[in-house]
Amino acid sequence: MVVEVNGLGDLKSAAQKIIQFAGDEKIWVLNGSMGAGKTTLSKAICAELEVLDTVQSPTFSIVNEYLSAKDEVIYHFDFYRLEHPEEAFNIGVEEYFDSGNLCLIEWPQKISNLLPEKYLAINIEDLGENKRELTLTYHDER
Repeated sequence: MVVEVNGLGDLKSAAQKIIQFAGDEKIWVLNGSMGAGKTTLSKAICAELEVLDTVQSPTFSIVNEYLSAKDEVIYHFDFYRLEHPEEAFNIGVEEYFDSGNLCLIEWPQKISNLLPEKYLAINIEDLGENKRELTLTYHDER
C-alpha cells in the first residue's frame, strides 16, 4: 500500500490509514533517511491512538513508553545512536517486542538481526517540499 503525504495537514489521514492497514500487527519499523519524518509520523500515529504522554524522539533514551487513553502501552524506539546491536539486546528489546504492545521502531537497520520475523515496514521517501511517499509492506520471514 502506498500513502501520499503532501504536507503536515495530511499526517492525520496517513496515520489513520497506517493503523487500519496494520490490523493486529504490533511491530512497526519506520525506514527513512535522516529528516524524512520518522518521528513526526510516530507523533501522528500516537495522536490517532490517543496517547496521553508527550511524544518525542527517544534518541538518547533509546526507548520511550507512552500510555493511551485506552490504557494501552506503546513503545517508541530510536536506535540511531547504537554502535552495536548488543546494546539493544542489553535493554531487553526482545521482551518489548514480545510484550504484545505496539512498538514503533526508528532506525531498525541498526538491529536488523534482533527484529522479529514478522513486522509492518513503513518506508518513508522524502519527495521534497514537505511531500512524502509512505510504502507499507508486511514482512514475514517464517
